[in-house]
Amino acid sequence: MKQLIFVVEDETEVRELARQCLEDAGYVVRTFSTANVIEEAENKHPSLMLITMVMPDGNGLDLCRRIRENPTLARTPLVFLIPESAEEHRALALESGGDDCIVKPFSPRELVARVQAVLRRFAPAAGRSRMESADLVIDSLAMKLSVRGSEVPTTSLEFRLIEYLARHRGQVFTRDLLLDAVWGDMQFVTPRSVDACIRRIREKIEPDRTSPTYLKTIRGVGYRLDAVAAWQLTPTDGCNCLACTTALGPSRLAHPTERRRRTSPQS
Repeated sequence: MKQLIFVVEDETEVRELARQCLEDAGYVVRTFSTANVIEEAENKHPSLMLITMVMPDGNGLDLCRRIRENPTLARTPLVFLIPESAEEHRALALESGGDDCIVKPFSPRELVARVQAVLRRFAPAAGRSRMESADLVIDSLAMKLSVRGSEVPTTSLEFRLIEYLARHRGQVFTRDLLLDAVWGDMQFVTPRSVDACIRRIREKIEPDRTSPTYLKTIRGVGYRLDAVAAWQLTPTDGCNCLACTTALGPSRLAHPTERRRRTSPQS
């Protein structure tokens, strides 16, 4: 899968040059002319963000600090586009949380080389310390969940739900879809069963359950997991949740979109 790069630059010529250079180098690029990119970055999870230091609607340094304070984006590599090679500009960019600086105007070769260098610098660390840096560590075979380095007890249902959401990080699910995917053909369940299970999980994983940062409610729709998860053992291809398992004895369950959930009787 090609890596996604966000380019946040108000100068049209610079923005388009960066986009063209990075796309030619094999990256997928999204460009922005304002600092209003946080929500989009939370949803798309770019591999790297290229940010100009000065923008009409805000300071690039402020945007960098907001990214570093965001639990979902804090580990995203950031490269600044700075107007001059002055030591002051470089120092400000690095002190605010930037990982490298590129002076404008830049050559296409320098831009691509610096982006690749930053991505390489982060890739080995991600491979070696993936579990240490993850919010959640999941052991699918042992059905164990660790949160920020500490193992937390879960029921089998809670474990299946958190693992399903983790495998689809950033995707919003309605209560009915979660019932299909995790509860399967269990009887006597309602959408409120999902709410109750979500509430119990939040009590176990959230740093502050009154203001969830990992498992979020999307008002009027359902739930979304933003926490970064790593697996203790390499997961098998595809999802091995209840709904997507391909070998469950003599019968095979269809994907939730291909079957109807058994409705529960009114109590």
